[in-house]
Amino acid sequence: MEGSARRAMDVEPPFDRYLFIESCPQNVEKSQALAGARPDLAGRVEIVQGDCNERLPALCRATDWQQTRAVLFLDPFAMEPEWHVLESVAATRATDTWLLWPVMAMNRMLAHHGRIPAEWRERLDRFLGTSEWYDDFYTARSGVDLFGQTVEDITKVIDFSALRRYLNERLRSIFADVAENPRLLLNSRGSPLFLLCFAIANPAPRAVALAKRIAEHILKE
Repeated sequence: MEGSARRAMDVEPPFDRYLFIESCPQNVEKSQALAGARPDLAGRVEIVQGDCNERLPALCRATDWQQTRAVLFLDPFAMEPEWHVLESVAATRATDTWLLWPVMAMNRMLAHHGRIPAEWRERLDRFLGTSEWYDDFYTARSGVDLFGQTVEDITKVIDFSALRRYLNERLRSIFADVAENPRLLLNSRGSPLFLLCFAIANPAPRAVALAKRIAEHILKE
């Protein structure tokens, strides 16, 4: 399958600049080979080895967004990106963003009994930018056991449909708007793997309406 880097370089008309951030040295080499096979894009492609949690905010700070517009495709390996990265992108007010949320990885960390290891909870806090997700995903009920002791029963109450709404609303809290129909991407067995979302940075009403209409059409098709 053609990866996102090749697809981006095949877009017509071409972008003025391409920036690919990869933490894996092998993927950096593959990206360099892809760029080398496109002499028509010479001087436009930059490939950076590094952590997007550092590289993307630095790029956002260093760019004059009065003169620049961008499209970001954030395709994380598991749950490495932290919420502050998306806050930096949203603050540009000029970078529309396609984001693949790794919902299968998230769901595996959300144990039905609610007893989530502290390390996992911290990872989810950084990923979602809040610790309040726990109260949205779980409900607690008190009862009395056979020995007359008060016990608390914690139950997971969020499914993939609710998780889709929650993640979209988290994006809406920092971006100008979002596409209303994020798409669940399934594996061969029909289980959700990723949620593809689109967030709009430019707050101008006409820009929001146009970007939203295009993105929702793409997600529907």
